[in-house]
Formats: sequence, structure tokens, C-alpha cells
Amino acid sequence: MADSLDEIDRRLLTELQQDAGRTNVELARLVGLSPAATLHRVRRLKESGVIRRIRAELDPPQAGFPLKAYVMITLARHTPQTERAFADSLKAIPEVLSADVVTGEIDMILLIAARDVPDLQRILLRLSLHGAQRVTTLLHLQEIKTPSPLPLL
Repeated sequence: MADSLDEIDRRLLTELQQDAGRTNVELARLVGLSPAATLHRVRRLKESGVIRRIRAELDPPQAGFPLKAYVMITLARHTPQTERAFADSLKAIPEVLSADVVTGEIDMILLIAARDVPDLQRILLRLSLHGAQRVTTLLHLQEIKTPSPLPLL
């Protein structure tokens, strides 16, 4: 799909990354299309999977989650079944905001939001009970650069 993105698609995606709450009429004005054509393109981008989802970005401390941690996981066993079971357990922990499989000395990097230190401890214990052999935690201290949109233009 990336090869078939034209200039208008890239402008639409850039505008949606900046503010997905814009109305279709405003979005159409920004990219120079009719509202109907804009709606059709956005639907096509969603159906093709280029747009995964449109959602609000919350400020974690303002929403009651002032503690953020990066957690590096090394699994105790590496079989398809144990890896799938661990991945399923991660999906069941709502405080795990993201989880990525990586290469190197560790198997996964997680981003966790917690209300306080006891909450973080509870989550880390849960990870250990589901097959994590080594859990290394890095507390987030300060955000230097906010998550950036993809540079499509």
C-alpha cells in the first residue's frame, strides 16, 4: 500500500497524525478535496491498514498514571507455546501500553504505566509469574521528545 500513496493521501495522513479529531469538512479543506472524496480516501486508508486506528492521546499523569517504566524481559523458555502464552498474558495486563519483541540479550521491551510504586510492583510480579526469567526496569524520568508522526511529506 505504501507505494500507492499519492500526495493527497500523504497530506491526509500527516493532518490526521497531527490532529485526528478534525472534522471531515475541515480535513477536506486542508487537503483540497470535497468532503465526500476525503471521507472515501480516509475509509480506504483504514480498510487497507495504513490507518490502524484513530484515538485520543492522553497525558498519563493527568489521567492518574504518573509512573512510567520501560521493562526489559528475558523469557525463561523459548518455545512457540511459552512465547505465545507470555504474549497473551501481556495482552491481559492493561497497564502494559506497548510490547515489542527485540533482538539481542533481551527478548522484549515493554512500556508500562502505573499509578504508584506498589502498582508497578504488582505488574512486575505478574510478569515474573507468567514466564519472565529476568525483568529489568527503567523508570521514565523526563520526556525529551514526544512521539512524532511519520514524516510522510
